[in-house]
Amino acid sequence: MTEERFAECMAAIVNGNRDALREIYEEYLPYLYTVVLGVVQQKETAEDVTSDVFIKIWNSAGQFQPGSGHKGWLATIARHMAIDELRKHKREVLMGSSGDEEEDSGGIEDFSAEETPGEGVEDGVVEQLSIQEALDRLKPEEREIVDMKVLSDMTFKEISEILKIPMGTVTWRYQAAIKKLRRYGYE
Repeated sequence: MTEERFAECMAAIVNGNRDALREIYEEYLPYLYTVVLGVVQQKETAEDVTSDVFIKIWNSAGQFQPGSGHKGWLATIARHMAIDELRKHKREVLMGSSGDEEEDSGGIEDFSAEETPGEGVEDGVVEQLSIQEALDRLKPEEREIVDMKVLSDMTFKEISEILKIPMGTVTWRYQAAIKKLRRYGYE
């Protein structure tokens, strides 16, 4: 879908045209699902969040700025909503840990069905913490670019346009971040 067509669809959505949203849905469902799945790592959650992304697009159509790179705009919405879902789930797990044990087990088996309960959770938590530690050592601007490139599968050009910085700066920061992550043992 071209920038112009997307802008036309967004203007139509502002006027209540559901067919315009359907056109965006049909064009970008796989793309947005991939962005969300890259963040949440669970198929069912990704499906739910992706559905919510289209509701958000409907509700925020008036905020879209034509010519600002619609794929990046869509990916940013999807990524932020996926991160919000992770944060929400994290709070629910923390709050649920003082409650009934049957409720606590919801989702824990998702780490690894072949391992005994507890081992998969521990391994998943340790891995997540070590990845988090490595990412925390990146500068905020490096981490943002890595997130956009890896999780949102955006091009350097799209990242450059969204962040409004030269593409050379984007690639330089990305390469610096990857070098740091490699030093900590991540590819």
